[in-house]
Amino acid sequence: MKTRIKEYRMRHSLTQERLAEMVGVRRETIIFLEQGKYNPSLRLAHNVAR
Repeated sequence: MKTRIKEYRMRHSLTQERLAEMVGVRRETIIFLEQGKYNPSLRLAHNVAR
């Protein structure tokens, strides 16, 4: 999941902060997801995927 989040974010010219706002989490959560240091809940994974 980490690679896909960053790829999506870069492809759509989104900052970590903007993606975090869109999903409703803190920027740090996006950082941890991108680094593979955090396994998201099913709800968060679904929100990020949308």
